[in-house]
Amino acid sequence: MNKFIYKIIDTRDVESAGLFKGRKREDVEDYLSSLGAQGWELVNVDFRELEGGLEFAGVMKKQVS
Repeated sequence: MNKFIYKIIDTRDVESAGLFKGRKREDVEDYLSSLGAQGWELVNVDFRELEGGLEFAGVMKKQVS
């Protein structure tokens, strides 16, 4: 039987250019790609594109031995 661990992610996990600057689509893509390279798979996400930035919340899973 496969076993998984789960990780809750959101906008605050992505580095931005500064306190008052929104996160860009590319920043979010880079963040998710880095997690994917570590074996995490995005299983659910809610994106909200705002003026000048992007917000999201999601669930990722990773298979464990």
